[in-house]
Amino acid sequence: MSPFKISWKSLAAKPLSSALNIMLIAFGMGILTILLLASTQIEEKLNNNSKDIDLVVGAKGSPLQLILSSIYYIDFPTGNIPLKEANELAHNPFVKRATPLALGDNYNGVRIVGTDTNFISLYKLKVQDGKFWKADLEATIGATVAKNQNLKVGDTFFGAHGLTNNSDVHKDHAYKVVGILAPQGNVTENLILTNIASVWKMHEEPEKAGAHEHHDAPTPDPTSEIQGQEITSLLIQYRSPMSVVMFPRMVNQATNLQSASPAMESTRLFSLIGVGVDTLQWFAILIMLIAAISVFVNLYNSLKERSYDLAIMRTLGASRTKLFVIVILEGLILTVIGTIVGMGLGHLALELIAHYQESSQAKLSGLVFIPTEGYLLLTGLAIGIFAAIIPALQAYRSNISKILAKN
Repeated sequence: MSPFKISWKSLAAKPLSSALNIMLIAFGMGILTILLLASTQIEEKLNNNSKDIDLVVGAKGSPLQLILSSIYYIDFPTGNIPLKEANELAHNPFVKRATPLALGDNYNGVRIVGTDTNFISLYKLKVQDGKFWKADLEATIGATVAKNQNLKVGDTFFGAHGLTNNSDVHKDHAYKVVGILAPQGNVTENLILTNIASVWKMHEEPEKAGAHEHHDAPTPDPTSEIQGQEITSLLIQYRSPMSVVMFPRMVNQATNLQSASPAMESTRLFSLIGVGVDTLQWFAILIMLIAAISVFVNLYNSLKERSYDLAIMRTLGASRTKLFVIVILEGLILTVIGTIVGMGLGHLALELIAHYQESSQAKLSGLVFIPTEGYLLLTGLAIGIFAAIIPALQAYRSNISKILAKN
């Protein structure tokens, strides 16, 4: 009989003990899998959505809140800024490209973003159906929005005031879907894009509502018409390395606005998340250590009980090496099964968590597999060998004559 079959039968002879060890390993591996998948996906989302944005300029308040609302669309804006000041900053020599954002409305929880053609270039957007927005009340929607809201080119919908609820619907103005974006793997899949004039129109007094008809608003020049208009924020791309030092200081000191660096705030956000992640990681590692000790005790006690059987195997021709391999395999079988079960449960648990997530922008998925998960499997193998090595060495060094004499 092969060493693997012998090891398997030995474990099967003690189902409760084996099941307990597998459960301990699976629980620890499940937590590690969830943490690995969640932290990796969050970090990727942070990087993908902000990789071409050097600075965000908006109303004074929390820099992190400004970043979350203007890049990840998962928080409320810090306020509005005068279009005249935003336009002056957009034409600053330090600025290569300035993309305006006008927020404040939603459709069934999906954010409606007023912007201009710079947004298309910033995210390298492409349409899979229809065209990009151009005239007032035209909207180009993300691929996920089209799927979840069952919208197609030619459909119309009404936006609602606010970023999450539908209690104050703008029933006087209907948006028309003119295009659907190709999947980008970033935040744009969950947005409804239109021009800034459309967002203004929703919040104007009735007598002013016609002021911006058919007016596409790519960072308009400051004229008397827009003196009182406001936008939410500007997404800035620098012209030169010197801008990194000079421009944020100029914004914060010479204007009533604030600047926030996506790189700095994302790092800060991830460090805050990391505190909780690290705590859970240590908890999972503790469980894995307990599992390793449990496997060791199980194999050690099992070796004592089976010493006579192993001695008989030696007399029948089994080598010391074969006995060593049998015990090692028992440890590996327990930990590999526990690791695979734990990783599967981790993916399943994360998918369930994702199902109940309210924010579509920070949506996680348990159906994603990443290369670093291979390290978890190697960790399981290492734990199995670590737990079994001492019992295996005892089996290798066992004195046949003494064992048989006692029995």
